Amino acid sequence: MTGTISNLKDTAIFPAGERAGVTESTDLTELVRGQEQDLLDRLTPLVRLQSVFLDLSRVQRIDAAGIAALISLHANAYEAGHSFTVVNPTPHVAEILSLVGLERILLSRNADRKLYSGPCFECPAA
Repeated sequence: MTGTISNLKDTAIFPAGERAGVTESTDLTELVRGQEQDLLDRLTPLVRLQSVFLDLSRVQRIDAAGIAALISLHANAYEAGHSFTVVNPTPHVAEILSLVGLERILLSRNADRKLYSGPCFECPAA
């Protein structure tokens, strides 16, 4: 299974659970303790270089560690003068982010991945 990392100028749309250049058999369907560090390791350098939309359409479950990882990515992007936005969250993930008051900070109601027509790079699902 492959996904797409799309770039528009200095903005990347990065599907959660995918890693450029690495083939693994698992998809990130849970952003929970034990899996959050991998997301941080992959995206922290990216959010320091450019704005990022993180597609959470495959993530069915999130816990405090996952939420902390999203906050950390947002803070790193902000410090670097970029933005970090979550798009396409599943209903459950959107509800959790809303319950903890992060929907205004992390979620983009207006972001639509189809609007971005920049270069796309295929990468295997992680």
